[in-house]
Amino acid sequence: MAKSDPVVLTVNAGSSSLRLDLVRGEEVLRSEQSEHAMDPDAAGKTVAEFLGRDPVHEVVAVGHRLVHGGVAVRVPTVVDDEIVAQVAARADLAPMHIPATLALVEAARRFLPGIPHVLCPDTAFHADMPEEAATYPLPEEWRRRYGLRRYGFHGLSYAWALRRAAELMKRPVEGLQAVLTHLGGGCSVCAVRDGRSVDTSMGFTPLEGVPMSTRSGSVDPGMLLWLLTGNRLSLDELRDGLEERSGLLGLSDGRSGDTRDLVRAGDPVAELALGVFDHRVAREIAAAATNLDRFDALVFTGEIGWDQPEVRAAICGRLAILGVEPPEIGNTDIDRFVSAADAETAILVIEPREELELARETLAVLYPAQGHN
Repeated sequence: MAKSDPVVLTVNAGSSSLRLDLVRGEEVLRSEQSEHAMDPDAAGKTVAEFLGRDPVHEVVAVGHRLVHGGVAVRVPTVVDDEIVAQVAARADLAPMHIPATLALVEAARRFLPGIPHVLCPDTAFHADMPEEAATYPLPEEWRRRYGLRRYGFHGLSYAWALRRAAELMKRPVEGLQAVLTHLGGGCSVCAVRDGRSVDTSMGFTPLEGVPMSTRSGSVDPGMLLWLLTGNRLSLDELRDGLEERSGLLGLSDGRSGDTRDLVRAGDPVAELALGVFDHRVAREIAAAATNLDRFDALVFTGEIGWDQPEVRAAICGRLAILGVEPPEIGNTDIDRFVSAADAETAILVIEPREELELARETLAVLYPAQGHN
C-alpha cells in the first residue's frame, strides 16, 4: 500500500446492518458499522457524517455491494440513472436488501456527484456457473419469461477468500479445487474448480440452501403450497416466517439466531438447532464436492466460519468420508490453516473482508489496465 494508491469508499448494506469503509489498497483507513437496518430517509445523513469526519482523504470512487441485480447487473457496473431504474424494478428479488442499497446509492451520488459509483453484485462470482448447475427443473416458458435461474450469492466474500486461500496454499487460484462456505447471518456453500464457481447452495434468491440465522434455507416446496391453501397462512405470513422467524431462530424456539448464544446454552433445544445446522451445512459441502476432480481444501469464512470453532469442528466431524478431519486449531486472529500439516484435505479459516473486495472490484472496472483486477 502506498500513499498514492486511490481511496475508495465502500458501502455494504445488509438486511439488518450497514458498513462504511474508506479503503486504500488493502488497508482500511476508517470504518463504521451499524447493526440495524438503514432507514432510507437517513441514508444521506449517514454518508455525509461519515465522510465529513475525516475530509483529508480524497475519495476517487464509491463501491456499493449489490446483493442481487438479476439479469440487469451481472458484473460490476458503473451506476447511472438507467441502471438504478433497472435494479429498482427488480427489488422484489431481495426485498430485505435492495431498497436499502438503492437508498444509499442515491444518497452517496448526491453527496459525491463528481466521482464514479460502481455496483458490485454478489452474484458476479457465480455468473459463469455451468448451465447444469444454474438451471432449475421448471417449465422452459417460466424460465425464459421470468429469468428463473440459480444466481448464487456471497460472491464478494468468496472471491476474497478464494484468493487468500490460494496465497496461503502457495498455489495459483486457477489451479485450486475447493469447497468454500460463508457462514454468518446468511449462509451458503460454493464449489470452486480451477478458480471458477461451478455450484453453490443459494439460487434465485438468498433464501435457498442451508439454514441461516433467521432464514429457513431450502424446505419442501410442496409444504409451502400446502401452507398457502386452506386459510392456513397468508403470503405475507409465509414470507415473514421464512425470512424472519426460521433458521437457527426458529429451530431454537425463538431463543436466538446466533450460534454463540446456542453454543453457550448447551441445552437440548439449542443442541438440536446446532445439530440441524451442522447437518445441513455438512450435507451441502458433501454435495458441492461432487463437482470437483479432487478436494484440495475446505475454506471457512463469514462471521460464524471465522469466529466459531465449535461449529467448524462439528461440521468437519461429519465429513470423514471426504477425507476431512476435525480441525486441530480453534479460534485464530489471522488467516491460516487449522488442519494438521499432513491432512489429506486442508482446512483454512479466512477472515471475511468484503470491503477490500468491493474496493478491488470497483477499481478494476474504472482502471482495468492498472493491475487492480
